[in-house]
Amino acid sequence: MVSWKTVFKGSAVIRLRTDIQRPLERTMPHIRVLFFATLRDRAGMREAEFDLPSKATVADLKNALTERFPALEEALSTALFAVNRQYAFDEERLPDDAEVAVFPPVSGGATDGEPPTLFAITEDALDLNALLERITLPSTGAAAIFTGMVRGVTSEGKGPRETVYLEYEAYKPMAEAKMRQVAEEIRTRWPKVQGIAIVQRVGRLYPRTPTVLIACTSAHRDDGVFEAARYGIDRLKEIVPVWKKEVGPAGETWVEGDYRPRPGE
Repeated sequence: MVSWKTVFKGSAVIRLRTDIQRPLERTMPHIRVLFFATLRDRAGMREAEFDLPSKATVADLKNALTERFPALEEALSTALFAVNRQYAFDEERLPDDAEVAVFPPVSGGATDGEPPTLFAITEDALDLNALLERITLPSTGAAAIFTGMVRGVTSEGKGPRETVYLEYEAYKPMAEAKMRQVAEEIRTRWPKVQGIAIVQRVGRLYPRTPTVLIACTSAHRDDGVFEAARYGIDRLKEIVPVWKKEVGPAGETWVEGDYRPRPGE
């Protein structure tokens, strides 16, 4: 049955249909959760979706995760959260349609007019000469390079431990954004640094294989390139979401760090 409502607006008379149902607005934030490393293994899946109450926070999401995935409870006590590729903390509210990444603590191309900066997550072998060429200017006279490699034997804790291979993975969109942040921090601290390259390999990597490269160039060796390269690898291991699984004769384990990002990082 059609029903009408009469509305008087000034000298005009307006008739509105009142029997037409309008779609209800969604009041519960819809959240997409991505699991990485240990969290993915324990959840048994790569992602999940949640509809949470209005004004839900990261802490509320933690509770919902524990309820749906009891095996995550222990890991969530130290897990890090990133909302829309920025680190997030318990009291922060979750926006609708947010992408939330959940992961353990991180294991230990430039436009015209900008200094050359290169950052990448790649499955390809690292080509040092090609990367160095891309961050070298006509005025460059010095380069400091750090390259990390897969150890075949680790002598820590209870004695030598053999590694068959490492399995690296990354939350790529956020990792590349955080690499850019590291490069910006380097330029703030060492303004004479010219080119910066930050490249991380992912996938299965065997002993003696390069896994990460940090390179900084400048006009002179006293312009901070040594300190900048060291800062770059240390900072990468703090805030760039990359993890590694160590696989050996005794089994496999995810290697996790203990650094906790602060608000704004």
